[in-house]
Amino acid sequence: MTGQRVLVIGNGPVGQTAALLLARWGIAVTVLDAAPGRELVGSKAICQQRDVLDIWQAIGVGQRIADEGLTWTTARTFYRDHELFAVSLPDPGRSAFQPFVNISQSRVEELLDARIAAERLIDVRWGHRVVGIEQTSSGVTVRCVADVFTADYAVVCAGAKADDLRDALGASFDGRSFDDRFLICDIRADLPGWAEERRFYFDPSFNPGRQVLIHPCPESTFRIDWQVSSDYDLAAEERSGALEQRIRAIIGDTDYDVVWRSVYRFHSRVASLLRIGRVLLAGDSAHLYAPFGARGLNSGVADVENAAWKLAFVLRGWACEELLDSYHDERHTAALENLDVTTATMDFLVPHTEAQRWHRVDALERAVTDPAAASDVDSGRLAEPFWYVDSPLTTTNPARPFAGRPPRGAVPDAGPGVLLPDAPVVVDGVSGRLREFARDGFLLLAGPDVDVASLRDASASVTSAPVRVLSLASIDVDGAVAESLAARPAEVWVVRPDAHVAAVLDGPTPGEVGAAVRRACGVSAHPGAAINGPGPSAGN
Repeated sequence: MTGQRVLVIGNGPVGQTAALLLARWGIAVTVLDAAPGRELVGSKAICQQRDVLDIWQAIGVGQRIADEGLTWTTARTFYRDHELFAVSLPDPGRSAFQPFVNISQSRVEELLDARIAAERLIDVRWGHRVVGIEQTSSGVTVRCVADVFTADYAVVCAGAKADDLRDALGASFDGRSFDDRFLICDIRADLPGWAEERRFYFDPSFNPGRQVLIHPCPESTFRIDWQVSSDYDLAAEERSGALEQRIRAIIGDTDYDVVWRSVYRFHSRVASLLRIGRVLLAGDSAHLYAPFGARGLNSGVADVENAAWKLAFVLRGWACEELLDSYHDERHTAALENLDVTTATMDFLVPHTEAQRWHRVDALERAVTDPAAASDVDSGRLAEPFWYVDSPLTTTNPARPFAGRPPRGAVPDAGPGVLLPDAPVVVDGVSGRLREFARDGFLLLAGPDVDVASLRDASASVTSAPVRVLSLASIDVDGAVAESLAARPAEVWVVRPDAHVAAVLDGPTPGEVGAAVRRACGVSAHPGAAINGPGPSAGN
């Protein structure tokens, strides 16, 4: 423990993850939430992406979530009574986890709560509504109704209702809201054959002119989303029996129970600033997306992983404070891409111009008979990790250019900025996954023609952050790592603590290795080592 402290505002899954990740690095955390306690209702965010499970595994709960979740690997899209296409999700490398699992946000929160309860560095304060936030050059002061808290930094994970905090910090929240609403029902029913896939229906007979999305969840529960009109009245539909008819039109005479239901209006907004001095915005406090593609919670977890390692490096003296500027650079760019993807989906689902309406009908009609037209049908591009190819922390390599966002259902080639593919490895006789070893600090992977000892010397001369140097040949038990990286004999792969590739260097000098590590620490313009400090703990 360092004596440094971070305040996390909001105890939803993004805030919980932020607290656990910071504690893993030895940073004390106080979590503040306005609610009197945990209220576990409804499915909310249900699709937990493979790479997010990987992050949760680093804090000791990913496998449990994966085991309890329901796995589906195929997304089917229909237009009226025609199946247009099915997409199977890819596996870069040989991941330990499924492409996605469906599990309710409420259950994820329970599992994260249990992990937090065992963590001595995390102090959770329910019933603490934040009414003011101030900062100086040396810290942050947060005022609640009856208490005042101070810390070195704060991470705002307060969800969509963070307007007052954003306003106080001077960040705008620009974007738009969609008029149409969506009815969501979690139903429990025995529906054999429905548990293996997600189904998306355009203009089905049971919701003509609009959309329906069906997701399987654990314990014979299915989430059904109907697009409904802007003046939809759930209470009136329940009283009249129309909700019963709506459900029966999909599941037939099967017995069912409604577990939860709600009506949502979707928004597309991104905060203008994600770092304001000593305060970072994350999750729904930083961005709101339409849910088609499951980019909300998944993106929020990626936000706080990015924030946690950078805050830890600054607090432990392994990097200068300018590293935190890259939090805005990277996650704001990621947010804008997610906004672009989800807004395009909503424009297809709910067109608001004549040109958009024509494009939608034309694409759907053509896709019935022409498989090549499937790429024009937008039922949501599933969440994927953002690729920091243009980040100030990334050292580019002309021999490994980034070709842009790959087609739906594909992954980019490994290279600078891309998330490291996962695969089984053996390190010092211990079996594990490549990303597990990457998340302990910096990881340097050396091809067979590289002198490992010289890499250790080069990295030690520029940073006191934890660095692990491994020979690919010694850890790659079945060739999966070399294959997924397309690794060359003289290459050195520099991997950040969030398992993203910071650099791929071919036959580098010690100076080039040092420069890439310094750049990844946000201090490329400031050569020299940082202050010594111990490495992160696996748990406390």
